[in-house]
Amino acid sequence: MKPQDRRAGSDALPEAELRPVTDGDANGLIELIGGVFAEYPGCVLDLPGLDADLHQPATTAMATGAAWWVLLEDGRIVATIGAGRLADDGSVELKRLYVASSHRRQGLARGLVALVERHAEHLGATSIELWSDTRFRDAHALYASLGYAPTGEERDLHDPSNTTEYRFTRLLDD
Repeated sequence: MKPQDRRAGSDALPEAELRPVTDGDANGLIELIGGVFAEYPGCVLDLPGLDADLHQPATTAMATGAAWWVLLEDGRIVATIGAGRLADDGSVELKRLYVASSHRRQGLARGLVALVERHAEHLGATSIELWSDTRFRDAHALYASLGYAPTGEERDLHDPSNTTEYRFTRLLDD
């Protein structure tokens, strides 16, 4: 199956405003991501540490060469996704994909992943990688349906949530 057959286009983002993140989105991102984390026992934001980028998301993205978007509905952030810079190995990291529980299973995540894939292709990337908390099983199923394969690699983040993540990758030319 070709990548364009697996991914949804921007039409998967109806009735919403998609735009680059601003530093003014900090509170909305903290609310969204904190709400998603709260669905999982023991999963909490680490705002002084691992999640410190949420305080100044646009500034952080710009400083690291990343891209980051938010999806708003009625002025409220309902989803977000980011993409790291193009790495020397030709990969781009998909980051920070979160969708509010009220907006799941509507194609928004697929549309946002497609956005990152198009962005990565524009940068000349040959692959996308991502790391996902072992607890986020629904996300793993989404990634698998989009052609992302688990590599078998794991990493421990040594954060307050005691997070372990799995690594997934997908070639962009398959």
